[in-house]
Amino acid sequence: MKKVIILGAGFAGLHIFYTIRHLIAKKIEVTVINPMDYSLLKPSLPEVALDGLDVKHTHIPIKKSLESKGATFIQDEAVKIDAKKQLVHLGKGDVLDYDTLFIAMGAVKDYDAIEGFREYGYSVCDDAQAQRLYKRLECFEGGDIVTGSAKSVFGTRIDAPKLSAPCEGPIGEIMFMADHYLKTQKHLLPEDYLINIFSPAKEFFEDVGPEPHITVGKFMQEKNMKLHTEKVLKKIEKQHIVFEDGTKLPCDLAIIIPPYKAPKVIIDSALGDDKGFIPTDAKMKHLDYKNIYAAGDITALAQPKLGHIAIIQGEVAAKEFMKELGEKVEVPAYKPEVFCIMNMGGAEAVMINDNTLYGGERSVAFYSPISKAMKWGFDNYLYFNRGNMPPEWALKLTDKLTGML
Repeated sequence: MKKVIILGAGFAGLHIFYTIRHLIAKKIEVTVINPMDYSLLKPSLPEVALDGLDVKHTHIPIKKSLESKGATFIQDEAVKIDAKKQLVHLGKGDVLDYDTLFIAMGAVKDYDAIEGFREYGYSVCDDAQAQRLYKRLECFEGGDIVTGSAKSVFGTRIDAPKLSAPCEGPIGEIMFMADHYLKTQKHLLPEDYLINIFSPAKEFFEDVGPEPHITVGKFMQEKNMKLHTEKVLKKIEKQHIVFEDGTKLPCDLAIIIPPYKAPKVIIDSALGDDKGFIPTDAKMKHLDYKNIYAAGDITALAQPKLGHIAIIQGEVAAKEFMKELGEKVEVPAYKPEVFCIMNMGGAEAVMINDNTLYGGERSVAFYSPISKAMKWGFDNYLYFNRGNMPPEWALKLTDKLTGML
């Protein structure tokens, strides 16, 4: 039996597990390690922050589900990975050996890299921050809202797209959902507030092509939102956002996507590139250790940092591992694309499917209540199926339908 360890139980980690679970007790034994006994459903966090969704609906219970399928689940976190000795050291003192290691622990949201964030900043990037923002909105009576992404810096070892922000999709949800909330729940008039958006990039939504820009830009103009590009966040003050070029924006409420950085354990274990993100080939194998796979935001190859790309990478990693075990399986080629559904509040949403960042020609932005229904269906499917993705035929049908748009 090969000993398999999966570090992390987000999109990538759970998809890897569910893809290889049929081999448990036949060819492998699997241990899943995660700091919580639940998986955080991150696509639903803006709904917690801006729509009042109960946070429990973002906590997918996983312990019983994984153990019922033959895995060992450990609620802990890795503090050291000895790749040469094939050992994982855990925070509570346990040391586990492995034959194959899957690293899918995601990236760290570095709030403390932003001066003034702890005093004046808000975000939607974790469950605590999302709840904190909702409480702030409940007492917001008007003024200047500023939202945008702090600049992230990624490594150079892997040939991946060079982006200034890890993912600006959440900013789209923040600005549109905040606008909807203030109008429908707070009953504020358009003159009562102003939403400013900033981006460190030359172009807002730099990871997609023309159609999302046209669609999103149209709604931003209709809602009188102001866009500021090539603005690198320096600090948040009580009444202002300050940028590195010396300019300021008046701000009564700052909603920020912080910089992403690699987890300390990856940096300390010398498994990352010059910025700590894991360098892999297109099979998701570590460039230096062929028995280590990585998938999701922790990889240098994942640009942007997006749940859909984590699932794509998890699929490749799991199938490549199965092939090495002698299973008759086709390993899909790594073909990343941007796929997300931007909730705009109420029944409004835009589905974005775009591969132009990777040299493709698909650029789709589908604005329809159908998009909102798709998001609702996907999030609820994941929640009630304990993080297991919809069946392959359903995913292929979705790809076929979006390809027709």
